[in-house]
Amino acid sequence: MTAFKSLSAAMVKGFVRDKMALFFTFLFPLMFLVVFGLLFSDSGSDKTKIGVVGDGPVLAALERTGALELEEHDDAAAARQKVNDGDLPAVVVLDGDRIDVTFAASDQVAAGTVIGIVSGVVDKINLAEAGVPPRFTVDAKPVEDASLKPIQYLTPGILSWAISISGVFGAALTMVSWRKKQVLRRIRLAPVSTTSVLSSRIVVSVGTALAQGVMFVAVASLPLFGLRLTGQWYLALPLLVLGTVAFFAIGMLVGAFCKTEEAASGAANIIILPMAFLSGTFFPMENAPGWLQAVSNVFPLRHMNDGMLDVLVRGKGVEALLLPSAVLVGFTLVVGFVAARVFRWED
Repeated sequence: MTAFKSLSAAMVKGFVRDKMALFFTFLFPLMFLVVFGLLFSDSGSDKTKIGVVGDGPVLAALERTGALELEEHDDAAAARQKVNDGDLPAVVVLDGDRIDVTFAASDQVAAGTVIGIVSGVVDKINLAEAGVPPRFTVDAKPVEDASLKPIQYLTPGILSWAISISGVFGAALTMVSWRKKQVLRRIRLAPVSTTSVLSSRIVVSVGTALAQGVMFVAVASLPLFGLRLTGQWYLALPLLVLGTVAFFAIGMLVGAFCKTEEAASGAANIIILPMAFLSGTFFPMENAPGWLQAVSNVFPLRHMNDGMLDVLVRGKGVEALLLPSAVLVGFTLVVGFVAARVFRWED
């Protein structure tokens, strides 16, 4: 226990004194949370702006939807030219009973939104004119609380990414630095067990992850962003611990192969950055091609993101931890075994 406490204290002091490590562990990922939180803070109130030419009940119905911002034009050709120039995603020309929709195929999201709204409005008016009562009705509602903001979805993903950065970089750079400075050699010659060295490093990493979690939630909960924790949010703590250990194992594997801090940093970036983009940290994977979604399921960060989202945002319970926890534990065992086999006390 004395060796464990001494090593843990030394690692904490070394981490606190390293200003660059503090920056990339806490401030760097927090910057992404703040930037994306500010960018998407008002995204829910944005309307798609389109051009309209003409008048009639369809135009009045489009105004009542509240989903479109209508820019009226007198000349259809001039309005279509604005679509051609990229100034508008679409233009709706109303000519008696005929409705022409001209859209820019380059903006598929906006075009699909406009076509869907116009088609729905026209179908509803046609049904009313025919005097036929609707047979089917649609009751659409989100599974989450209606007051949710984009920060609810940004926080779990970016927090998981921050944990991966801390785990991989912390383990890899520490191992390379200690091996290069002969610290590992001295520890090996000292009456200190390998278990004490490993457990002390893991405890420091877990403590750092918990501190990251507290800081992220505190910042995201500010009135400027408005994060609201839902359901059994405290179930995120086991995921933080398991995720930290999993990424720590990756960092140990990287540190076992690299001989310099620069090489370890580059190798860690090659692993972390693609994994972040392929795991839904910055954008949802539901819109990605099927094969890309299958690839993303290989990464532990994808499962940690999903688990954090379920317990922090969707209000799910313990059942949401089963798959992410199993993947993270399995990943830790496999990668940790490989790292242990290639571990070197000195170059």
